[in-house]
Amino acid sequence: MNFLENKKVVIIGDRDGVPGEAIKACIETVSGAEVLLAATECFV
Repeated sequence: MNFLENKKVVIIGDRDGVPGEAIKACIETVSGAEVLLAATECFV
């Protein structure tokens, strides 16, 4: 059992790092968690 299974998650990715949509694809595929929000932000 995965610790994220049946959980709801919010993902904030980084423009110069890993984008939010890439993290979302991994989380949904591997863990079975429900992604409520996935965003990519620019931190300056």
